[in-house]
Amino acid sequence: MAGEKPHMNLAVIGHIDHGKSTTVGRLMYETGAVPAHIIENYRKEAESKGKGSFAFAWVMDNLKEERERGITIDIAHKRFDTPKYYFTVVDCPGHRDFVKNMITGASQADAAIIVVAAPDGVMEQTKEHVFLSKTLGINQLIIAVNKMDASKYSEERFNEVKKEMSNLLKMVGTNPDSVAFIPISAMEGDNITKSSENTPWYKGKPLFGLLDDLKTPDKPTDKPLRIPIQDAYSISGIGTVPVGRVETGILKKGMNVTFMPANKSGECKSIEMHHEEIAQAEPGDNIGFNVRGIGKDDVRRGDCCGPADNPPSVAEEFTAQIVILQHPSAITVGYTPVFHCHTSQTACTFTELVKKLDPRTGETLEENPTFLKAGDAAIVKCRPTKPLVLENAKVIPQLGRFAIRDMGSTIAAGMCIDIVKKEYR
Repeated sequence: MAGEKPHMNLAVIGHIDHGKSTTVGRLMYETGAVPAHIIENYRKEAESKGKGSFAFAWVMDNLKEERERGITIDIAHKRFDTPKYYFTVVDCPGHRDFVKNMITGASQADAAIIVVAAPDGVMEQTKEHVFLSKTLGINQLIIAVNKMDASKYSEERFNEVKKEMSNLLKMVGTNPDSVAFIPISAMEGDNITKSSENTPWYKGKPLFGLLDDLKTPDKPTDKPLRIPIQDAYSISGIGTVPVGRVETGILKKGMNVTFMPANKSGECKSIEMHHEEIAQAEPGDNIGFNVRGIGKDDVRRGDCCGPADNPPSVAEEFTAQIVILQHPSAITVGYTPVFHCHTSQTACTFTELVKKLDPRTGETLEENPTFLKAGDAAIVKCRPTKPLVLENAKVIPQLGRFAIRDMGSTIAAGMCIDIVKKEYR
């Protein structure tokens, strides 16, 4: 798409009642992404139900009802534009799902707005959100202190919340000076598109200005090529065409590539994106590519493609740092849930609980704990039940993060910090 503005994935994170949906609704509304007549319908409906303080949150929360009532508005693709960027809001409905989407999807957020309500300040969940943002590698944060109207636009209250949040950021090793803090009221529209007269003491830019100040994510073109495979097609007359999104590095026509864990190599004959042939593909590109010498049984979803001289690592065993979000009972050695990493879903067995960490500081609380439970952070050793491509998150973060799922929900998030590679002869 030529002439397209640079794209950014934005996560909007916050405690359930702190006005996260209202904030997203307001961003959509101010940029015309939600038509005014739809908002008007909601307003009338909200008033008729006695919810006089009309909530933009309705716009978000009523998606399900909308579909049932047949109103055609798709906020699932929550796109909105600022003068500089076009943003996709990575929706984080329940934060368990958010974690899974963030780690495994194409929805890796480039930046996040953490919404904290002025009257309540920092809650337990807020701590978790800050820690997760860090674990997930979101380096650009905006802290929006919302519901300033409910705190009478008090500068003093804003500063108290800012101080609480700053202490939290320091705990996870983020310098609070690198983070923008802004007082807003998503409900009333203060400091969203323009500076509000209700907060004359706030000298910073409105939210839209802060969004435009974000930096476009670097394309990790200097890292080795890694393409997690989403699918592979057999096309008559052409052969096998794997499809995936380039995470790191550059794929060029004529390159010799290797698919792992199949350990099959071939020459890249052609690359196609949006049904057009291209000479090379970069991080972020969703491509189909044809490789000479690769049969249809050699590659499948969950595999990963890399250069023949620096193929993706296959983990015999790995050490991970994880945070347990929820689990009905205790997690012990031998537990074998499913790890969702890039496009792969592979069961892995916990072989050793190395140590329990303080989730806020990362300091060691206990060596070799006998079990782990919800809320714990830990370092563990795991062994995949079948070959799994995984990289050290410090080297290739895109292939080093994962969500752990069991019984239909995300129970933990983590990243690989050390790896014992399977040797291929």
